[in-house]
Amino acid sequence: MIGEEQKQDLRTVEQIIDDMSLFDDDLMSMVFDKNKEAAELLLRIILKQDDIQVESVVGQREFKSPVVGGRDIRLDIWAKDGTGKHYNVEVQQRPEGAHIRRARFNSSMMDSRMLKEGQDFSELQDSYMIFITRTDIFGQGIPVYTINRRFEGSNELFDDGSHIIYVNGAYKGDDAIGNLIHDFSCKDASDMYYPELAKGMKHFKEEGGRKYMCEAVQNYAEKYAEQKAEIARLNGLLDAVKNLMESMKWSAEQAMAALKISDADKDVLLKEL
Repeated sequence: MIGEEQKQDLRTVEQIIDDMSLFDDDLMSMVFDKNKEAAELLLRIILKQDDIQVESVVGQREFKSPVVGGRDIRLDIWAKDGTGKHYNVEVQQRPEGAHIRRARFNSSMMDSRMLKEGQDFSELQDSYMIFITRTDIFGQGIPVYTINRRFEGSNELFDDGSHIIYVNGAYKGDDAIGNLIHDFSCKDASDMYYPELAKGMKHFKEEGGRKYMCEAVQNYAEKYAEQKAEIARLNGLLDAVKNLMESMKWSAEQAMAALKISDADKDVLLKEL
């Protein structure tokens, strides 16, 4: 028998899913995963290239750092077209999630995986780092910001094949990109313009795929709860160490030894002291 607390948890999960749009990366990644039609539509509209043919598309692709202790990244969408060009598409609710140096980092992580041993650098394919942001983070009011390297002085294109693009999610134009952004904001598939997106949205919010969304939301909630509990535990230890240091005039090492704090926790706490 399901208790009242569990029923409330289930209702909360269901409400979260009902409120989701394609600006939520979990839903967006599921809708686009292996969905070549949706990926082609997205890329053709943003890049204004009607001939893009997507060869493969994966949602939630993880790239491990080649450096020990280096930062890994998880891509919302990673796609490749028939010419070998690579695309990373990220949705971001908050401006800080689309920091310009994150674009540089993600782009470099894509590039580092394109060449195999012995290949010439001229074989490196074009890469596109695309952020779809909820707000107009550059404040210029245009729908799409395209960034390419150029020579200073002549303004001639430095055609190294690296492209960074920001899509302004606050744009309301009556055109293809405006309709695309409208669809990304929709919570109901019936309100969407593009059937390529509506089909995936309907599947994961109203049909058989909804159970996978429920699992994803529950897993996220559990991980978030674990992270909060761990932060609370470490903050409690930090306060105890500070109190001993102040009251006993001890060093941090002495206080942590008295509290029998583990070596792993010591490393974390010392950075905060």
